[in-house]
Amino acid sequence: MAPDGSREGAPEDARPRRDRGPQKKRDKRDVHGWLVLDKPVGMTSTHAVAVAKRLFSAKRAGHAGTLDPLASGCLPIALGEATKTVMFVMDGRKRYEFTVRWGEERDTDDAEGRVVAESEQRPTAETIRALLPRFTGTIEQVPPRYSAVKIAGERAYDIARDGETVELEARPVEIHRLELIDTPDRDHAVFAAECGKGTYVRAIARDMGRLIGCFGHVSALRRTAVGPFAAADMIPLADLQAVCDRAAVGEAHLADALLPVSTALDDIPALAVSRADAARLQRGQAVLVRGRDAPIVHGTVCVTVAGQLLALADMDRGEIVPKRVFNLAGLHGRAGRQQGI
Repeated sequence: MAPDGSREGAPEDARPRRDRGPQKKRDKRDVHGWLVLDKPVGMTSTHAVAVAKRLFSAKRAGHAGTLDPLASGCLPIALGEATKTVMFVMDGRKRYEFTVRWGEERDTDDAEGRVVAESEQRPTAETIRALLPRFTGTIEQVPPRYSAVKIAGERAYDIARDGETVELEARPVEIHRLELIDTPDRDHAVFAAECGKGTYVRAIARDMGRLIGCFGHVSALRRTAVGPFAAADMIPLADLQAVCDRAAVGEAHLADALLPVSTALDDIPALAVSRADAARLQRGQAVLVRGRDAPIVHGTVCVTVAGQLLALADMDRGEIVPKRVFNLAGLHGRAGRQQGI
Protein backbone atom coordinates (compact mmCIF):
# COMPACT_ATOMS: atom_id res chain seq x y z
CA MET A 1 0.00 0.00 0.00
CA ALA A 2 0.98 3.61 -0.08
CA PRO A 3 3.31 5.39 2.32
CA ASP A 4 1.65 7.23 5.18
CA GLY A 5 0.55 10.79 4.43
CA SER A 6 1.62 12.45 7.63
CA ARG A 7 1.26 16.23 7.54
CA GLU A 8 4.40 18.31 7.75
CA GLY A 9 4.42 21.23 10.16
CA ALA A 10 6.27 24.50 9.93
CA PRO A 11 10.06 24.29 9.66
CA GLU A 12 11.83 24.27 12.99
CA ASP A 13 13.46 27.61 12.27
CA ALA A 14 10.05 29.25 11.72
CA ARG A 15 8.74 28.37 15.17
CA PRO A 16 9.22 30.47 18.31
CA ARG A 17 12.27 29.22 20.20
CA ARG A 18 12.79 28.80 23.87
CA ASP A 19 16.16 28.36 25.50
CA ARG A 20 16.16 24.61 26.01
CA GLY A 21 19.88 24.29 26.48
CA PRO A 22 22.22 22.17 24.36
CA GLN A 23 20.58 19.17 22.65
CA LYS A 24 22.61 15.98 22.71
CA LYS A 25 22.63 14.22 19.37
CA ARG A 26 22.90 10.45 19.39
CA ASP A 27 25.94 9.22 17.50
CA LYS A 28 25.28 6.76 14.71
CA ARG A 29 27.22 3.52 14.83
CA ASP A 30 28.07 0.48 12.75
CA VAL A 31 25.42 -2.20 13.34
CA HIS A 32 25.30 -5.25 11.09
CA GLY A 33 22.68 -7.98 11.01
CA TRP A 34 19.07 -8.91 10.43
CA LEU A 35 16.23 -7.82 12.68
CA VAL A 36 13.12 -9.90 11.94
CA LEU A 37 10.36 -7.66 13.23
CA ASP A 38 6.85 -8.91 13.95
CA LYS A 39 5.33 -5.78 12.46
CA PRO A 40 2.08 -4.66 14.08
CA VAL A 41 -1.04 -3.72 12.12
CA GLY A 42 -1.20 0.00 11.29
CA MET A 43 2.54 0.60 10.88
CA THR A 44 4.10 1.17 7.46
CA SER A 45 7.24 -0.74 6.53
CA THR A 46 9.09 2.57 6.12
CA HIS A 47 8.14 3.62 9.64
CA ALA A 48 9.21 0.23 11.02
CA VAL A 49 12.66 0.63 9.45
CA ALA A 50 12.95 4.15 10.91
CA VAL A 51 12.08 2.85 14.38
CA ALA A 52 14.64 0.04 14.16
CA LYS A 53 17.30 2.41 12.89
CA ARG A 54 16.63 4.78 15.79
CA LEU A 55 16.61 2.06 18.47
CA PHE A 56 19.97 0.71 17.30
CA SER A 57 21.40 4.14 16.37
CA ALA A 58 22.35 2.40 13.14
CA LYS A 59 23.95 4.18 10.20
CA ARG A 60 22.13 2.17 7.52
CA ALA A 61 18.92 0.18 7.36
CA GLY A 62 16.43 -1.17 4.84
CA HIS A 63 13.78 -3.88 4.55
CA ALA A 64 13.38 -6.99 2.40
CA GLY A 65 9.89 -6.59 1.01
CA THR A 66 7.10 -4.14 1.83
CA LEU A 67 4.34 -5.26 4.19
CA ASP A 68 1.10 -3.27 3.95
CA PRO A 69 -0.02 -1.23 7.00
CA LEU A 70 -3.09 -3.50 7.21
CA ALA A 71 -0.83 -6.55 7.51
CA SER A 72 1.15 -7.89 10.45
CA GLY A 73 4.03 -10.29 10.75
CA CYS A 74 7.42 -11.01 9.26
CA LEU A 75 9.31 -7.89 8.17
CA PRO A 76 13.05 -8.60 7.78
CA ILE A 77 15.03 -5.41 8.41
CA ALA A 78 18.64 -5.26 7.23
CA LEU A 79 21.07 -3.18 9.28
CA GLY A 80 24.48 -2.08 8.05
CA GLU A 81 26.27 -4.64 5.86
CA ALA A 82 23.14 -6.80 5.80
CA THR A 83 21.72 -4.32 3.28
CA LYS A 84 24.08 -5.90 0.73
CA THR A 85 22.17 -9.19 1.04
CA VAL A 86 18.58 -7.85 0.76
CA MET A 87 18.12 -9.15 -2.80
CA PHE A 88 18.66 -12.75 -1.67
CA VAL A 89 15.86 -12.47 0.91
CA MET A 90 13.48 -10.69 -1.44
CA ASP A 91 13.92 -13.46 -4.01
CA GLY A 92 12.91 -16.10 -1.45
CA ARG A 93 9.47 -17.59 -0.93
CA LYS A 94 6.95 -15.90 1.34
CA ARG A 95 4.22 -17.49 3.46
CA TYR A 96 0.96 -15.81 4.46
CA GLU A 97 -2.22 -16.43 6.40
CA PHE A 98 -5.08 -14.23 5.25
CA THR A 99 -8.83 -13.78 5.60
CA VAL A 100 -11.09 -12.98 2.66
CA ARG A 101 -14.33 -11.13 3.26
CA TRP A 102 -16.88 -12.16 0.61
CA GLY A 103 -19.61 -9.93 -0.78
CA GLU A 104 -17.57 -6.78 -1.41
CA GLU A 105 -14.83 -5.83 -3.83
CA ARG A 106 -12.88 -2.71 -2.87
CA ASP A 107 -10.69 -0.44 -4.95
CA THR A 108 -7.63 -1.28 -2.84
CA ASP A 109 -8.53 -5.01 -2.66
CA ASP A 110 -8.37 -4.79 1.14
CA ALA A 111 -10.49 -3.44 3.99
CA GLU A 112 -9.10 0.09 3.74
CA GLY A 113 -10.60 0.80 0.32
CA ARG A 114 -13.89 2.01 -1.12
CA VAL A 115 -16.55 -0.56 -2.04
CA VAL A 116 -16.82 -0.81 -5.85
CA ALA A 117 -18.95 -3.98 -6.25
CA GLU A 118 -21.28 -5.99 -4.00
CA SER A 119 -23.06 -9.34 -4.05
CA GLU A 120 -25.42 -11.31 -1.82
CA GLN A 121 -23.96 -14.57 -3.09
CA ARG A 122 -21.66 -16.55 -0.78
CA PRO A 123 -19.46 -19.54 -1.69
CA THR A 124 -19.48 -22.91 0.05
CA ALA A 125 -16.23 -24.49 1.24
CA GLU A 126 -16.53 -27.02 -1.58
CA THR A 127 -16.82 -24.24 -4.17
CA ILE A 128 -13.72 -22.52 -2.78
CA ARG A 129 -11.63 -25.71 -2.70
CA ALA A 130 -12.61 -26.53 -6.29
CA LEU A 131 -11.22 -23.15 -7.32
CA LEU A 132 -7.81 -23.40 -5.62
CA PRO A 133 -6.01 -25.39 -8.36
CA ARG A 134 -6.57 -22.42 -10.68
CA PHE A 135 -4.50 -20.32 -8.27
CA THR A 136 -1.52 -22.63 -7.85
CA GLY A 137 1.58 -23.01 -9.98
CA THR A 138 2.59 -20.29 -12.43
CA ILE A 139 -0.40 -18.03 -13.06
CA GLU A 140 -1.02 -14.65 -14.70
CA GLN A 141 -1.89 -11.99 -12.11
CA VAL A 142 -2.83 -8.32 -12.49
CA PRO A 143 -1.41 -6.36 -9.51
CA PRO A 144 -3.81 -4.25 -7.42
CA ARG A 145 -4.37 -0.68 -8.59
CA TYR A 146 -3.06 0.48 -5.22
CA SER A 147 0.34 -1.19 -5.39
CA ALA A 148 3.98 -0.16 -5.66
CA VAL A 149 4.24 -1.28 -9.29
CA LYS A 150 5.73 1.50 -11.44
CA ILE A 151 3.96 2.88 -14.52
CA ALA A 152 6.10 5.26 -16.60
CA GLY A 153 8.21 5.93 -13.51
CA GLU A 154 5.29 6.55 -11.13
CA ARG A 155 3.95 4.23 -8.44
CA ALA A 156 0.52 2.81 -9.26
CA TYR A 157 -0.86 3.90 -5.88
CA ASP A 158 0.13 7.52 -6.53
CA ILE A 159 -1.67 7.51 -9.87
CA ALA A 160 -4.77 5.88 -8.34
CA ARG A 161 -4.82 8.42 -5.48
CA ASP A 162 -4.88 11.23 -8.01
CA GLY A 163 -8.12 9.81 -9.38
CA GLU A 164 -6.60 8.61 -12.64
CA THR A 165 -7.39 5.22 -14.15
CA VAL A 166 -4.65 2.68 -13.49
CA GLU A 167 -4.14 0.10 -16.23
CA LEU A 168 -1.80 -2.67 -15.10
CA GLU A 169 -0.80 -5.63 -17.22
CA ALA A 170 -0.95 -9.22 -16.04
CA ARG A 171 2.37 -10.80 -15.22
CA PRO A 172 3.43 -14.33 -14.28
CA VAL A 173 3.75 -15.14 -10.58
CA GLU A 174 4.43 -18.41 -8.78
CA ILE A 175 2.04 -19.69 -6.09
CA HIS A 176 3.48 -22.85 -4.58
CA ARG A 177 0.65 -23.57 -2.16
CA LEU A 178 -2.83 -22.19 -1.48
CA GLU A 179 -5.07 -23.87 1.11
CA LEU A 180 -8.43 -23.13 2.65
CA ILE A 181 -7.90 -23.61 6.40
CA ASP A 182 -11.15 -22.28 7.91
CA THR A 183 -14.61 -20.89 7.10
CA PRO A 184 -15.63 -19.22 10.39
CA ASP A 185 -18.91 -17.92 8.91
CA ARG A 186 -20.57 -17.45 5.51
CA ASP A 187 -18.91 -14.06 4.98
CA HIS A 188 -15.31 -15.10 5.63
CA ALA A 189 -12.73 -17.68 4.59
CA VAL A 190 -9.20 -18.13 5.95
CA PHE A 191 -6.34 -19.23 3.70
CA ALA A 192 -2.67 -20.17 3.92
CA ALA A 193 -0.42 -19.39 0.95
CA GLU A 194 3.20 -19.82 -0.06
CA CYS A 195 4.28 -17.80 -3.06
CA GLY A 196 7.18 -16.30 -4.93
CA LYS A 197 8.42 -12.77 -5.48
CA GLY A 198 5.93 -10.25 -6.83
CA THR A 199 2.76 -12.13 -5.85
CA TYR A 200 -0.06 -10.03 -4.37
CA VAL A 201 -2.33 -11.81 -1.88
CA ARG A 202 -4.88 -9.01 -2.33
CA ALA A 203 -5.10 -9.88 -6.02
CA ILE A 204 -5.73 -13.55 -5.17
CA ALA A 205 -8.73 -12.53 -3.03
CA ARG A 206 -10.02 -10.17 -5.71
CA ASP A 207 -9.73 -12.74 -8.51
CA MET A 208 -11.28 -15.57 -6.50
CA GLY A 209 -14.26 -13.35 -5.70
CA ARG A 210 -14.73 -12.44 -9.34
CA LEU A 211 -14.55 -16.05 -10.54
CA ILE A 212 -17.06 -17.21 -7.93
CA GLY A 213 -19.27 -14.20 -8.66
CA CYS A 214 -19.52 -13.10 -5.03
CA PHE A 215 -16.63 -10.55 -5.01
CA GLY A 216 -14.14 -10.37 -2.16
CA HIS A 217 -11.27 -8.51 -0.51
CA VAL A 218 -8.61 -9.20 2.11
CA SER A 219 -9.84 -8.25 5.58
CA ALA A 220 -6.83 -9.56 7.54
CA LEU A 221 -3.31 -10.51 6.48
CA ARG A 222 -0.31 -11.90 8.32
CA ARG A 223 3.04 -12.78 6.77
CA THR A 224 4.57 -15.76 8.55
CA ALA A 225 7.84 -16.21 6.65
CA VAL A 226 10.16 -14.49 4.16
CA GLY A 227 13.01 -16.49 2.65
CA PRO A 228 15.08 -17.97 5.50
CA PHE A 229 13.19 -16.04 8.19
CA ALA A 230 10.16 -17.60 9.89
CA ALA A 231 7.99 -17.28 13.00
CA ALA A 232 10.74 -18.43 15.40
CA ASP A 233 12.94 -15.53 14.26
CA MET A 234 10.37 -12.76 14.74
CA ILE A 235 10.49 -10.30 17.62
CA PRO A 236 7.49 -8.08 18.51
CA LEU A 237 8.09 -4.34 18.67
CA ALA A 238 7.42 -4.21 22.43
CA ASP A 239 9.99 -6.95 23.07
CA LEU A 240 12.54 -5.17 20.89
CA GLN A 241 12.00 -1.96 22.85
CA ALA A 242 12.46 -3.92 26.10
CA VAL A 243 15.77 -5.40 24.90
CA CYS A 244 17.01 -1.93 23.94
CA ASP A 245 15.97 -0.54 27.33
CA ARG A 246 17.80 -3.36 29.16
CA ALA A 247 20.86 -2.87 26.97
CA ALA A 248 20.92 0.83 27.89
CA VAL A 249 21.45 -0.09 31.55
CA GLY A 250 23.84 -2.96 30.89
CA GLU A 251 21.37 -5.80 31.50
CA ALA A 252 21.27 -7.06 27.91
CA HIS A 253 23.11 -6.74 24.63
CA LEU A 254 21.64 -5.31 21.43
CA ALA A 255 23.16 -8.21 19.48
CA ASP A 256 20.62 -10.45 21.25
CA ALA A 257 17.96 -9.02 18.94
CA LEU A 258 19.89 -9.58 15.71
CA LEU A 259 20.66 -12.50 13.42
CA PRO A 260 23.95 -12.65 11.49
CA VAL A 261 24.31 -11.03 8.08
CA SER A 262 25.09 -14.50 6.69
CA THR A 263 21.59 -15.77 7.58
CA ALA A 264 20.36 -14.38 4.27
CA LEU A 265 22.98 -16.43 2.42
CA ASP A 266 22.19 -19.90 3.78
CA ASP A 267 21.34 -21.27 0.32
CA ILE A 268 24.61 -20.09 -1.27
CA PRO A 269 27.63 -22.43 -1.32
CA ALA A 270 30.26 -21.43 1.24
CA LEU A 271 33.97 -21.26 0.47
CA ALA A 272 36.67 -20.78 3.12
CA VAL A 273 39.91 -19.02 2.17
CA SER A 274 43.24 -18.31 3.86
CA ARG A 275 43.99 -14.98 5.50
CA ALA A 276 46.40 -14.13 2.68
CA ASP A 277 43.72 -14.71 0.05
CA ALA A 278 41.21 -12.86 2.21
CA ALA A 279 43.45 -9.77 2.20
CA ARG A 280 43.50 -9.78 -1.61
CA LEU A 281 39.73 -10.21 -1.85
CA GLN A 282 39.17 -7.36 0.60
CA ARG A 283 41.12 -5.10 -1.76
CA GLY A 284 38.82 -6.14 -4.61
CA GLN A 285 41.44 -8.37 -6.24
CA ALA A 286 40.65 -11.78 -7.71
CA VAL A 287 42.22 -14.93 -6.28
CA LEU A 288 43.14 -18.04 -8.27
CA VAL A 289 42.81 -21.32 -6.36
CA ARG A 290 44.97 -24.11 -7.81
CA GLY A 291 45.86 -27.68 -7.01
CA ARG A 292 44.02 -30.76 -5.77
CA ASP A 293 42.18 -28.83 -3.06
CA ALA A 294 40.66 -26.32 -5.46
CA PRO A 295 36.88 -26.39 -4.99
CA ILE A 296 34.69 -27.55 -7.89
CA VAL A 297 32.20 -24.72 -7.60
CA HIS A 298 30.71 -22.39 -10.19
CA GLY A 299 28.60 -19.28 -9.84
CA THR A 300 27.99 -17.22 -6.71
CA VAL A 301 29.79 -18.29 -3.53
CA CYS A 302 29.80 -16.99 0.03
CA VAL A 303 33.45 -16.50 1.02
CA THR A 304 34.53 -16.83 4.66
CA VAL A 305 37.79 -16.49 6.54
CA ALA A 306 38.27 -18.02 9.98
CA GLY A 307 34.52 -18.64 10.14
CA GLN A 308 33.60 -15.01 9.43
CA LEU A 309 31.74 -13.72 6.40
CA LEU A 310 34.10 -11.94 4.03
CA ALA A 311 32.53 -11.52 0.60
CA LEU A 312 30.10 -12.59 -2.07
CA ALA A 313 32.03 -13.63 -5.14
CA ASP A 314 31.77 -15.28 -8.54
CA MET A 315 33.65 -18.56 -8.91
CA ASP A 316 34.71 -19.78 -12.34
CA ARG A 317 37.54 -22.16 -13.29
CA GLY A 318 39.19 -21.79 -9.91
CA GLU A 319 39.14 -17.99 -9.92
CA ILE A 320 37.34 -16.12 -7.11
CA VAL A 321 36.18 -12.68 -8.24
CA PRO A 322 34.79 -10.54 -5.35
CA LYS A 323 31.48 -8.76 -6.02
CA ARG A 324 30.47 -7.54 -2.57
CA VAL A 325 32.98 -7.30 0.27
CA PHE A 326 31.71 -7.10 3.87
CA ASN A 327 33.18 -5.05 6.70
CA LEU A 328 31.61 -6.35 9.91
CA ALA A 329 33.54 -4.14 12.34
CA GLY A 330 31.17 -2.97 15.07
CA LEU A 331 28.05 -4.55 16.54
CA HIS A 332 26.81 -7.56 14.62
CA GLY A 333 24.18 -10.24 15.01
CA ARG A 334 24.89 -13.71 16.26
CA ALA A 335 23.25 -17.10 15.88
CA GLY A 336 20.66 -18.18 18.45
CA ARG A 337 19.60 -14.66 19.34
CA GLN A 338 16.08 -15.78 20.26
CA GLN A 339 17.31 -17.40 23.46
CA GLY A 340 16.68 -15.13 26.42
CA ILE A 341 14.40 -12.65 24.61
